Amino acid sequence: MSRSRQAEASKFLTKMAKKMKNPRLAAMAVNVRLDAFVRVKKAIDDMIAALTQEKADEIKHKDFCVDEFDKNERETERKERLKSDLLSKIDDLTMQIEDLTNAIAGLKGEIAEMQVQMKRAGEDREKENKEFQATISDQRATQKILKAALTILEDFYKKAALVQEPAGPAPPAGFKEYKNNAASPGVMSMIQQIIDDAKAMETEAIQNEEDAQVAYETFVKETNASIESKGKDIVNKSETKSKKEGELVETKQSKEATLVELEQLSNYNGELHQSCDFLMKNFDLRQTARDEEVEALRQAKAILSGAKFEQFLQSD
Repeated sequence: MSRSRQAEASKFLTKMAKKMKNPRLAAMAVNVRLDAFVRVKKAIDDMIAALTQEKADEIKHKDFCVDEFDKNERETERKERLKSDLLSKIDDLTMQIEDLTNAIAGLKGEIAEMQVQMKRAGEDREKENKEFQATISDQRATQKILKAALTILEDFYKKAALVQEPAGPAPPAGFKEYKNNAASPGVMSMIQQIIDDAKAMETEAIQNEEDAQVAYETFVKETNASIESKGKDIVNKSETKSKKEGELVETKQSKEATLVELEQLSNYNGELHQSCDFLMKNFDLRQTARDEEVEALRQAKAILSGAKFEQFLQSD
């Protein structure tokens, strides 16, 4: 009786193997016909269990593929955005560093120019002071000489005014009588005017010298203040530049790390395609074929258990 059932089950599996072009069913058909009854049923149960596990494994693998493709895509998009942000930041930092470098160079140039101008102003001030000293010396010397001459003339004419009669005997015929020079007051007035002019020139020179010195000191003070301010600006900009350069180095390192991560994501994506493309493309077909194979094995087992072979032929 069991041999008859085995023969029917083998015939059924052979038919299904040809229909589904399934070599495993064909091999099972041979085993069902030749092996012991109990062993045959166990083999069918083992094969059904293996197929069921394969189905579960493929479902699990498909879920893994879908999940990993999704994570890979999202992570790649995130890293691409990060790369774009880092490249923009690198460009921005590079521009800022260039601007700071130019600004520092400009400030140093301005300081150098101010130092030159201050040196020239000092030289001009020294030259002006020497000219002032010469002017003062000349004017004071002129005043001293003219005052001495004026004193002599004043003394002379004062004494001459005290003499009522001309000194000495009367002049002989043909000679004019000696009298004080009527133009002498004009000469003395002219000398006094020259003295006054020299004094006025001295006063003006002193005032000009004081004004020039005040202007020079103000210029030096303001220039030194400007140099100090620009020096502080250079220090601040240099510190900022140093920080930006450090940030640029870190950003470039982050960019390189991101590029490496993108390459790894791309490589992993390639591995996923190798592992998943065939399964995902043929998943439904493989699942259906496996279900049909399991169903054929169950029907073969049913035949072994006493079901009529004809009813499975009719159901097909």
